[in-house]
Amino acid sequence: MSILDKINKENDIKNISMSDMPALADEIRQFIISNVSKTGGHLASNLGAVELTIALHRVMDLPKDKIIFDVGHQSYTHKILTGRKDDFYKLRQFGGISGFPKTCESECDAFNTGHSSTSVSAAVGMAKARELRGTDEKICAVIGDGSMTGGMVYEALDQITTLNSNCLIVLNDNEMSISENVGGLSSTLSKFRVGKSYNELKLSVENALMDIPTVGHKVARGIKKSKDSIKNLFVPGTVFGDMGITYIGPIDGHNIEQMTEMFEDAFKLNRPVIVHIKTIKGKGYKIAERYPEHFHGVGPFDPLTGKSTNVKNAQCYTDVFARKLVKLGEKDKRIVAITAAMSRGTGIRSFQKAFPDRCFDVGIAEQHALTFAAGLAAGGFIPVVAIYSSFLQRGYDQLLHDIALQKEHVIVMIDRSGIVGEDGETHMGIYDTAYLRSIPGLTVIAPKGAKELEMAMDYAVATDGPVAIKYTKGAAYTGLDDKNFQFIDGKSEVINFSSQVGEATVKPFAIMAVGSMVKTGVEIRDRFKEATNYEPELINVRFINPLDTERIRETASKYEYIVVLEESIKRGSVGEAVGYELSTTGSDCKLMHFCIGTDTVQHGSVARLKEELGLDTDSIYKEVFETVKNE
Repeated sequence: MSILDKINKENDIKNISMSDMPALADEIRQFIISNVSKTGGHLASNLGAVELTIALHRVMDLPKDKIIFDVGHQSYTHKILTGRKDDFYKLRQFGGISGFPKTCESECDAFNTGHSSTSVSAAVGMAKARELRGTDEKICAVIGDGSMTGGMVYEALDQITTLNSNCLIVLNDNEMSISENVGGLSSTLSKFRVGKSYNELKLSVENALMDIPTVGHKVARGIKKSKDSIKNLFVPGTVFGDMGITYIGPIDGHNIEQMTEMFEDAFKLNRPVIVHIKTIKGKGYKIAERYPEHFHGVGPFDPLTGKSTNVKNAQCYTDVFARKLVKLGEKDKRIVAITAAMSRGTGIRSFQKAFPDRCFDVGIAEQHALTFAAGLAAGGFIPVVAIYSSFLQRGYDQLLHDIALQKEHVIVMIDRSGIVGEDGETHMGIYDTAYLRSIPGLTVIAPKGAKELEMAMDYAVATDGPVAIKYTKGAAYTGLDDKNFQFIDGKSEVINFSSQVGEATVKPFAIMAVGSMVKTGVEIRDRFKEATNYEPELINVRFINPLDTERIRETASKYEYIVVLEESIKRGSVGEAVGYELSTTGSDCKLMHFCIGTDTVQHGSVARLKEELGLDTDSIYKEVFETVKNE
C-alpha cells in the first residue's frame, strides 16, 4: 500500500509520519504527471508546489482553516489531499473536477480563483471577517512571485497592516536568484525572529524601556532603528518590513519539515506574516524543470519524452497574428508590442525576438499595459496590446477612459475570445462582446478566419483611433479565405445571397454569424441546400461595433427570419442589437438567436461545451429546420 493510498480525505495527512513526507511528495508528483499527461493541465506550477502544500496541510485544519491559492494553477496537491484524487482522471473534463479551486467542488476550497493577484485581498477580507466574528481559524494566501507583479497585491498589503490578528502570506518564489549564504543566514534569523522566546523577550524589553520616565521611549526608538538598520543589511524583503509586515525567509520550499516548523511559528504571531520560500518550477520532472514555461499549461503528452500527443495539423489564430505582426513591424517602425506576462501564449514572442527594443512585457499588470499603450500612442507610436479576453476585463476602465475617450490609436488583439474550454468559467471569453460594444469610439472586429484576421490587422494599422480585434482559441478557419471582400468601415460581408431550386420547402431566412460562428453558418447553409434545395443568405457580421444596422434592416425586409450565431452571452450581444433594430423599425421579421444563455460556462472541451449549449451545427440545424419548415 502506497503512502498516498492512506490519504482519502482532508487532514488524513496528519496521520502520516514526518519521515514519510519526502516519499509522499514523490508519489504525489508521479500521480500528477501520470494524470496530467492524459488530460492536460497546469504541470510545472503544481510540481513546484507539492511540499509547500503538504506543509500547510500538516499545520492547518481543513475546512475550518482557509487556504487561498492565487490564480489556483498550483492547487492540484491540495485537491489530492482533500479527497479528490480518485476524480483526477476527469481533471478539466466535462463533468469532472476543475483545474482551479472551486467552492462548489469542496468545502476545503476557500475561494474561487483563476486570475492573478487576488489572493491577498481575499485573505485580508477573510481575516477581517474573522476579527468581526471573533473566531480563530487560520487564514493563508499562497501567491507566486509572478503574481506579485500585479498591483492589486500591493493595494492589499497596504491594508493588511490594519489587521489586529494573524494572516499568513506564503510567497512561492521560483524565479528570483538568492545566494545560498544569504538564504542560509536569513533562514537562521527567521527562525529566531518567529520563535516564542525571542518575541516574548522583545515585548518585555520594549515594555520595560517604555516605563522609564522621559527617556524610555527615545531609547526604545533608537534601539529599534539600529536593529532595523542591521537587519536590512542581511535580510531580503525589507520592503515588507517597511510596510509593517513581518517577513520570514527565504527558506527551502522543498523541505517539508523546515516549512512545517516555520508555518507553525508564523501562525502563532498575532500579526500579518510573509513567509518567502524558494521552489523549483517543474520539480521532480526533469523536462519540466528545464522548460518550465512550456510545461506551465500543457495538453496531453508522453510522460517519457514530454512531447505532445495532440496532432497539430493546422495553424491557430495566435500563429496567424504572430506572423502578421512581425510583417507589419518590418514595414512600420511605429508599431510596438505589449504583453502582460503572456508573450508566448499571445504570440508576441516572435515580435519580441525580431524587435526586442519595440516589445514590452509589463508583467501581470493589464491596467498598466493599456494606459502604457495609450501613452505610447500619444507619443506617436502604434501600440499593439495582445491579451486574453478574460484578462482584458481587468483593464476595462483603462480601455474606456485612457484609450477610447482620448481616441488613441491603440490596437488591442483579443485572444481566447468565445468558449475557451478546459480552463473553465474564469477563463471564458464570452463576455467581451457585451463590454466592448458599450465603449464609445472603439471599433471592434470579429474576423471569420485566418485571412480576414490579417486583413483586420492591416485595417487597424491604417485607421485612426482605437481598434479591438477578437478571435478564438484553436485552429484558424481557412474555408472562406478566397471570399474576402473589401474592408469597409462598419460594414458586414454577404458571403452568399439566398437562392432556391424547385419548390420551396422552408420559409426564407438569413444567417448572420459572428467571428468563429461563420464556419458553423457555412455548415448549416450547406445542409439546408442539400436537404431542402434552399440556400439561406449567409452574412459575416465582421464589425460588431459599430454594427451594420443598414444591413440588418435590408435583410429583415427580405426574409421571414434572421438567425444570429455567436459565442457570446445574450445580454449585450449582437443578437440583442439585431432584435432591437427589428423592434424599432417595426419589422415583421422574426429573430432566432443562438448564443450563451447561461451566466457562466463550466470546463470541458470546446466541442462538448458547444453541444451542451446548443451551439454545435447539429443542434442549430435541427432547431432552425423545425422553425422554418413549411408544413
